[in-house]
Amino acid sequence: MDPDPSQSLTLNQCIENIAQKLAVANLHYGHGALDSHSEALWIASKQLGLSPSEALDCLGQTINTEQIQNAIHITNERISTRKPLAYILGEAWLMGVPFYCSEQSIVPRSWIAELIVEGMLESWLPADGKVLDLCTGNGSLAILLALSCPDIHVSACDISMPALSLAARNIDRHRLHSQIELLNGDLWDALPEPNDDNLFDLIICNPPYVNAHSMSILPAEYQAEPTLALAGGDDGMDLIRRIIAAAPDHLSERGALLLEIGNEFEHFKKAFPQIPVIWMEVSAGQEQVLLIQVEDLH
Repeated sequence: MDPDPSQSLTLNQCIENIAQKLAVANLHYGHGALDSHSEALWIASKQLGLSPSEALDCLGQTINTEQIQNAIHITNERISTRKPLAYILGEAWLMGVPFYCSEQSIVPRSWIAELIVEGMLESWLPADGKVLDLCTGNGSLAILLALSCPDIHVSACDISMPALSLAARNIDRHRLHSQIELLNGDLWDALPEPNDDNLFDLIICNPPYVNAHSMSILPAEYQAEPTLALAGGDDGMDLIRRIIAAAPDHLSERGALLLEIGNEFEHFKKAFPQIPVIWMEVSAGQEQVLLIQVEDLH
């Protein structure tokens, strides 16, 4: 039952009411929130102009009638459309940083973000270093890199002009024009011919890697995202083969390639049995993100 919008509630009461409504709606999560309660917090906090983490310190605050009505409307839209909440709100949060979000790009949720913010990549990020974010989408990883390491230069490329348009808005939002450049093209086609002056110290990439069978059974929430940003071919490795083949041409002498492969660990091992890989531990485990040093790519 919907909360009575004629009565004010505490933020916590509003969250609990929304969470109950979401919990029985057979939704799928994973687009910035893990469960119904996390999405309820996100919906309610938006009404007060707070981030979800800020809202946790304001659970006793009153949420008024109009705000309750808005929250109910968003909740009903989430249930009826099965769209990711980030698309409905026009905003996503990744590692506590806000990003504009729309159907122009997938909802930012890469495990690579954890490694950036926790400083786990600093061994491959020299002062004044150069980083490439392949398949940048809405620019979230490039922006997190730039915010975490203000002295590096980040190139971010994508095949999708709509995604790059969204990335440009996010770069503007965080005032990072001088640190991040956007490039359009199909993987390496976006870049100039490699030479000694334009090699990268680190290449990061969260590419389309979902295998064909998994694509065929995706929940509605994932089907709402651009197929171009998800589908990785029969075994999920189509783009990853192209990335690994050409990466050494674009890496500096001590450079490395960081790849997210999600749940495609077995397909990756079958496709690249000879490549020495460093598996990076993230909250989802040790088989989601890998790093390959340039000498092991040749």
